Amino acid sequence: MRIQVINPNTSLAMTVSIGKSAEKVSAENTEIIAVSPEQGVPSIEGHYDEAISALGILKLVQQGREQGVDGHVIACFGDPALHAAREVANAPVIGIAEAAFHMATLVSTKFSIVTTLSRTKIIAEHLLHQYGFVHKCAKIRCIDLPVLDLENNEQQTYQKLLENCLAAKQQDEIGAIVLGCGGMAKLAERIATEIDIPVIDGVTAAVKLIEALHGLGIKTSKWGDYNYPEKK
Repeated sequence: MRIQVINPNTSLAMTVSIGKSAEKVSAENTEIIAVSPEQGVPSIEGHYDEAISALGILKLVQQGREQGVDGHVIACFGDPALHAAREVANAPVIGIAEAAFHMATLVSTKFSIVTTLSRTKIIAEHLLHQYGFVHKCAKIRCIDLPVLDLENNEQQTYQKLLENCLAAKQQDEIGAIVLGCGGMAKLAERIATEIDIPVIDGVTAAVKLIEALHGLGIKTSKWGDYNYPEKK
């Protein structure tokens, strides 16, 4: 099978990094196709950035559908354009926040989120409400570093992430941690080993969920609001 992993920003370094994280957990017969839009924003850190990225995401999903991929991952924690992408696609489309929330509740009763800038906290709060996970999330913590620092200053990012994840384990009365950015995917395993608690990255979680749906023969429903957009 083939899974299209979409990095909604234009950072090629982050696209490569996200692709490698996806490949690391994918099954032997799964091909990961990591892509990003030609035009858009170099990082997504707010509502404006999400809006700008939407058209690029939908264009890539359409391309993936034409190429016959078996699933699409939207690798940004805001899950931008997720519902619109499901209208365009016939294969499953999974956002990494939704995937991570589901996975966290399978291994713990409560989780905390550790994300990037404080201004993105409200977006995570909106998603928790939208997906019905508010009562499962104890706290949202922010490392207050911009998204691009995940690639440009990896050591500082790791230290900040480690400190916040450890504080979440010790103070939040949780059983798992969700990382709130696709660019954090490469650090999840290292953090989990360091603090000895499940640390869940949405990129890898989404890949495994798509493989599961594919194995069950389940695609995106075309009955109701996820039907293809009306021609105008």
